[in-house]
Amino acid sequence: MSFEHFVEEIQVLGRDLVEKVGALIHEGNVNRIIIKDEKGNTYVEIPVNVAAVSVILAPVLAAVGAISALVAKFKIVVERAGPKSAAGGEGGGKDSTS
Repeated sequence: MSFEHFVEEIQVLGRDLVEKVGALIHEGNVNRIIIKDEKGNTYVEIPVNVAAVSVILAPVLAAVGAISALVAKFKIVVERAGPKSAAGGEGGGKDSTS
């Protein structure tokens, strides 16, 4: 099975940052989380496959909590992996009538 990568941007307030990042880490299809400020400056990049280990999870969330005190609004960029759709409908593929 092959996977496609999707990028999603979520706007959150500083007080909601830790809760949202924690929820994203617990999702199964998230590959990487990037936390940026309103101007696009990157504060931290979290490879979720590493952060999923519970020993690493606590310090990561503590760092995110410290960052959340710095800025009022953040943008969370989420890279997800999902299964490629078999019925893409984009023509140019093999014809099933052969």
